Amino acid sequence: MRVRKIIKWGALLIAVVLLVTGAVAANVIWFKPFSINLFYERSFIEFALKNPEILSRLRILEQFGYEGHNDELTDASDAFALEMIEKSKQDLATLRSYDRDKQSQGQLLSTDIFAWFLDDAIRGEEFLYHSYPLNQMGGVQSELPTFMATIHQINEERGARDYVRRLEKFEWKLGQVLEGLRTRESKGIVPPRFVINRVLDEMREFVEQAPEENILYTSFEEKLAKVELDDEEGWLNSVRGRIESDVYPAYRRLIAYFEELEKKAGDDDGVWKHPDGDAFYAYRLRSNTTTDLSPEEVHTIGLAEVDRITKEMNSILNSVGLSQGTVGERMQILAKREDQLYPDTDEGRAECLAQFQAIIDIADPQLAAVFGLKPEAGVRVERIPEFKEATSASYYNPPAFDGSRPGIFFAKLNDMNEVPKLSMKTLVYHETVPGHHFQLSIQQELQGVPTFRKVVPFTAYTEGWALYAERLAAELGFYNDDPFGDLGRLQAEIFRAVRLVVDTGIHYKRWTREEAINYMERITGNPHGDVVSEIERYIVMPGQACAYKIGQLKILELRDRARNELGDKFDLAAFHDVVLGNGSLPLEILERVIDRYIESALSPEAAG
Repeated sequence: MRVRKIIKWGALLIAVVLLVTGAVAANVIWFKPFSINLFYERSFIEFALKNPEILSRLRILEQFGYEGHNDELTDASDAFALEMIEKSKQDLATLRSYDRDKQSQGQLLSTDIFAWFLDDAIRGEEFLYHSYPLNQMGGVQSELPTFMATIHQINEERGARDYVRRLEKFEWKLGQVLEGLRTRESKGIVPPRFVINRVLDEMREFVEQAPEENILYTSFEEKLAKVELDDEEGWLNSVRGRIESDVYPAYRRLIAYFEELEKKAGDDDGVWKHPDGDAFYAYRLRSNTTTDLSPEEVHTIGLAEVDRITKEMNSILNSVGLSQGTVGERMQILAKREDQLYPDTDEGRAECLAQFQAIIDIADPQLAAVFGLKPEAGVRVERIPEFKEATSASYYNPPAFDGSRPGIFFAKLNDMNEVPKLSMKTLVYHETVPGHHFQLSIQQELQGVPTFRKVVPFTAYTEGWALYAERLAAELGFYNDDPFGDLGRLQAEIFRAVRLVVDTGIHYKRWTREEAINYMERITGNPHGDVVSEIERYIVMPGQACAYKIGQLKILELRDRARNELGDKFDLAAFHDVVLGNGSLPLEILERVIDRYIESALSPEAAG
């Protein structure tokens, strides 16, 4: 194991040296690496070096003493996007030129994963302008300040200087985004009016703050307080000045553009309204579910799952004395009961955060029986930064590669009336253990695989695993004697099933925003504000929300297949280790991996 690790990091170091010293010039690769392992690493590092924000997030080059990326921002121009697609085409051609007969089983798996990823990127070229780069769920207007506050590290004077230099580049990057927005408008790609208004509200609030109150200043001030630097006041003045001279003017130009765009926007929400909208949605479904399921098939699966889960919820609700009204209506009543809510105060939020952490601490040691692989990295709970909390959902950030940052579960706590206690266990199991924290941390800690496999994202696998983790927690007894918690789990699951219905409803069947909201609220009983936020999310991220249930169903299907074929030889921990031990995979490739595992378990001599 140690030898493989040395070889792997040696290949990565060679790739870094080749690229940093100019072995790749003018974006033209002048030689084909003799080793496919070196090609994997070189391709990843070439991509990473063109994306300094990703490098700062991962912190994989700092261990080699390379920090030249930490004062740069990632290019956001259309030209750069096209350049990266061309790189994908070149990489895919080179990848396919290696003789498969000479590749090991592990190399073949890496090749197939990389090929799927590159092919998917190439397929997206014809839909380059179909996205909404600024929306209420994300975009440079919120993600860049969050990146500066939570990812950019200041451990010495260089980090402070790099921070200021990045602020100087806000105007450049936001200007590139603005040009892309204008191109989309010229092609008829304009967000629905509500999206524009949400983004306008967010950006106006951002620039109306005094510079000293802006997260770009306050987070910098907090970081300085943890290190000893000369002329701390001078650094703070530099940041204040850059916010005033570079950051705020760039935001104001985006605001002015969106104010004009709002006058031209309509209220049709589905991407069917765009040029080649149906083809775009089919692409987004394939990209997110990593399957070839049609919109009609996804819609039908969703309806069947909604029916199944509704019956389960109805049975539990009746057992706890809630028998009047629809499932959604009864869940709304339950979630608003006083015993289900923390006070909407700072004290209530602190108590809620402590309970989230307690759920993690109780669950984690109980998972040893069904997981051979567990992450080395820890996980902690924090509140979502308040400037973006109103338009965000709870989420998980994986740890840094160099161990400088643990996994973090960011909880949405701006309105404690929308955080019922019955939902807390399931949210923890999804985001942390054994959900995202297990899957993403284990992926980053994998040994003997190319670096790209530590970071490549396939939504159906990642979110499918997290939804599977919710179900697994129930199977392990984590909700025993807790019918309300189990209702919270089923409510979360039906929420994901409804997504299949409403996402295809909006983008394929041409439902309105209001039709989708009414359906989801009626079926799930989730708070109205949560439902509105979710539906608006699906509108700006077509297909993404379908990945959860499709991924979960595939993992459950493969587990049933393994259990049925292996009989007494089936071991749940071994199954989990195979699913997690290869990192994120397209579902069709995951299926092949599980089939090989079954074959090996049935006939270990033949497999060996």
